[in-house]
Amino acid sequence: MRWEIPDAALSWRFSRSSGPGGQGVNTTDSRVELTFDLAQSGWPEWLRHRASQRLGSRLVDGRLTLVSQEERSQLRNREAARARLGALLDDATAPPAPARRPTRPSRGAVERRITAKKQRGETKRLRSRPTD
Repeated sequence: MRWEIPDAALSWRFSRSSGPGGQGVNTTDSRVELTFDLAQSGWPEWLRHRASQRLGSRLVDGRLTLVSQEERSQLRNREAARARLGALLDDATAPPAPARRPTRPSRGAVERRITAKKQRGETKRLRSRPTD
């Protein structure tokens, strides 16, 4: 389910990346930190609760922070961080899976299993030394 992420809920920080970049790596702020504030998202309470439950270990003071420094340019790192945030929030806000209905094996499956176990035991018994 897609929910709108307002710009007020996002904050960006830029710093020097330790990754590839050639001569410009020491002068370009290509590392991106994207922080998403769940409280300022404007989402309904039930959706914020679901997201906070699923992202609980990643949230610090209700904020989710993602870092991207794989690319050489700041623009591509911004796009990568935003895409990762979207995928993460999609997973976190997805409706729960339906509950599993417990089932029992059929009688035929149980009988096949027992027969196979008996055959395997018989094979192993025949491998042993004969007793006189």
